[in-house]
Amino acid sequence: MSTTFPKLLLQHAASRPHDAALREKEYGIWQSYDWAHLAALVSHIAAGLAQAGLVRGEHLVLIGANRPRLYATMLAAQSLGAIPVPLYQDAVAAECVFPLNNAEVRFCLVEDQEQVDKLLELREQCPLISHIFYDDPRGLRNYSEQGLASLDSLIATGKEYVDNHPQWFEGQVHATQTEDVAAMFFTSGTTGNPKGVVHTHSSLLESASAGAEFEKLTSKEEVLAYLPPAWIGQNIFSYAQWLACGYVVNCPESSSTVNIDLKEVGPTYYFAPPRIFEGILTSVMIRMEDAGLIKRKMFHHFMEVAKRVGPALRDGQRVSLMDKISYRLGDWMVFGPLRNNMGFSRVRVAYTAGEAIGPDLFTFFRSIGINLKQLYGSTETAVFVCIQPDNQVFADTVGNPIRGVEIKMADNGEILVKSKGLLKEYYKNPKATAEVLSEDGWYHTSDAGFMDKSGQLKIIDRVKDVGRLKGGANDGAMFAPKYVENKLKFFPFIKEAVALGDGREKVCAMINIDFEAVGNWAERQNLPYAGYTDLAQKPQVYALIKDCVEKVNADLATDAMLAGSQVTRFLVLHKELDADDGELTRTNKVRRGFIADKYGVLVEALYAGRTEQFIETQVKFEDGRTGSVSATLKIDDSKTFTPVKSVA
Repeated sequence: MSTTFPKLLLQHAASRPHDAALREKEYGIWQSYDWAHLAALVSHIAAGLAQAGLVRGEHLVLIGANRPRLYATMLAAQSLGAIPVPLYQDAVAAECVFPLNNAEVRFCLVEDQEQVDKLLELREQCPLISHIFYDDPRGLRNYSEQGLASLDSLIATGKEYVDNHPQWFEGQVHATQTEDVAAMFFTSGTTGNPKGVVHTHSSLLESASAGAEFEKLTSKEEVLAYLPPAWIGQNIFSYAQWLACGYVVNCPESSSTVNIDLKEVGPTYYFAPPRIFEGILTSVMIRMEDAGLIKRKMFHHFMEVAKRVGPALRDGQRVSLMDKISYRLGDWMVFGPLRNNMGFSRVRVAYTAGEAIGPDLFTFFRSIGINLKQLYGSTETAVFVCIQPDNQVFADTVGNPIRGVEIKMADNGEILVKSKGLLKEYYKNPKATAEVLSEDGWYHTSDAGFMDKSGQLKIIDRVKDVGRLKGGANDGAMFAPKYVENKLKFFPFIKEAVALGDGREKVCAMINIDFEAVGNWAERQNLPYAGYTDLAQKPQVYALIKDCVEKVNADLATDAMLAGSQVTRFLVLHKELDADDGELTRTNKVRRGFIADKYGVLVEALYAGRTEQFIETQVKFEDGRTGSVSATLKIDDSKTFTPVKSVA
C-alpha cells in the first residue's frame, strides 16, 4: 500500500468527516471522536511537538493504555517524520532504561501520574529525556519538574501555530514517504536486552491491508482496543488496520471494566491471545459450577451436542436433521445467551495468536458458534503471515499464507518467511539483523513446523525448544513442551504450566493453579485456605490437578509422535509466575529457560524422585518492594498410559 498513516487520516477526514473514528469510555459514558475532529487534534499535537523541538527521524516514546489522544500523538509524530515507540505500561522502571537509551529518547508522552513518576525516577539513568507530556492531569497539579507539561498545554501551543499557518500540517504529512520508518516495537528480551524492531509505513500497511482483504474488513467493523499498545498485535488491529479500513476503535474505561465494555460495544472483529480465552472459559465454568442442578445439567448436555455438531456447522459441513434441531435448541437455550454474556454476539471474525492455543479450548469457542480462527505471525512480520480461511479451520494448523507471503522450510524444520511486511532491521543491531534476515530476504522465524496436505501451516514449537527424550523406554522420542503445556492449560484449574524433559528419560511439569477457579472449587468443598501458597499445597488440590494431568496423559497416549511426552511427575508451585519476577514476558509467554534455572532445586527434586522439596523465592510487589515466599512443595507421581497403536 503506497501511502502513510497520516495520509490515510487526511483521506478519511476529507471523505467522511463526521463518521466516528474513535470512542472512549469516560465516567461511564462513551465519547466519540469523528475523523474531522481527530485530524484537527493530530495537527495541533504535531505543531506543538514541532515547536517543542521534535525533529524528523527522532524517537518519541509513548507509555499508556489505549487512549484516543495517545493514538493521535502517534499520528502526530508520524506526520512530522518522527518515530513513535510504544512501551508497556506495566513494565517496571528498570525495564524502560534500555529502550529509552537505545533509542536516544528526548520526548515522552505518558498517560498518567504513575507513568510520570516512573520516568522521573529514571532521569539520572536516561539523561537525554528533556520533555515529558502527560494526558491525565490527576495527581500532577503540584509537580514542577523541568520539562514536564500537560498534553493540553502542548495542544494549545500547536493550535495557535496551526491557526496562523493553515497549510503547514498538510505540507508535513505529504513530506513523509511510504518507505520512511513508521514505528519501532521492542521485543520481550527473553534472552538478553530487548531488540528494537523497525517497521516502515509500507511494511505495516502492506501486512494490515492483506489481512483486511483476506477477511473482507470494512469501515463498518467495531473493535475493542484493550491490549497493550506496545504489543504489535494490538497496534496492527487497532491502529494499522483501523486507518487502512476506517472502522471504529473503542477504548475501554480501564482494564477492570473491559468485560463490561466488551458487552456494551459488541465488537464485530476481535482478537485475544490464548490466555484471555482461557480466562473467559474458566469464568464460564466457575459460573456453571455455581448454577443450580437443572441449569448445570442442561449446560453439559448441550455442550456435548455443541462439541459434536458445532464445528461442522460452523465450517458448512453436512449434519443430520436431528443434530441440527438439537443444536438450534442449544443455541436458543445455552450458546446464544453465553455468547451474549461474553460480549461476542456480533463477532464476525475472532483471532487468537501470540502462542499456540490448546485444541480443546479452541474447539469450545468454535462449537458455540464463534468464528474463532488462528493466525500466525510475529513482531518482525507485522503479525500477518498465515490466516485460517472460513470453513477450513483446524485446531492443529495456523492457516494459509496470505497475499504477498512466501513460506519455505529450512533443513532443520525452521519456518522461513518472505513478505513486504518484514521488519526493516533491528535498531542499532546489525549482527542480530543478519542472523534473522538472509541476503535474499528470507526471515528466520525460529519456529519449527511444516505445511500439511491442505496447504496450511502447522507449528510444532520453537526450534530451540523441540527436544528429544534420552534413555529409558522413550529414548529418542520427540518432546514438544508447548504442546504439552497447552493441553494442561485447557483445564480451568490450571493457569500456567512448565514442561521439562529435553535430554532426560521422562517428562515432568511445574504447574500454577488458577487461584480464582481452584479457590471457588475449594469453597464448594468447604476447604479452608489462607492464600495462594496454602491452597496450592492442599492434598485435595493435588488430587484435583493429578486428575487433569492424567487426562492429558491419556490423550497424549493416542498421539504416535508425542506419546512419550506424558507427564510422569509434577508439582504445584508456591507462587504464580509473574512478569515482574522475570518468569513471564510482558505478553505473558513463559520464559522456560529462566524458570528452569531459577527453580533448579525443584527440577532436581522432580528428577531425583523426592516426594517434597523446600524452596524460598524472592518476589517483587506492585509498589516496588521486594519480599520472599517460601514453602515445602509436595511432588506427586502421575499415571501414564501405553501408547495406542493406530490401525493401518
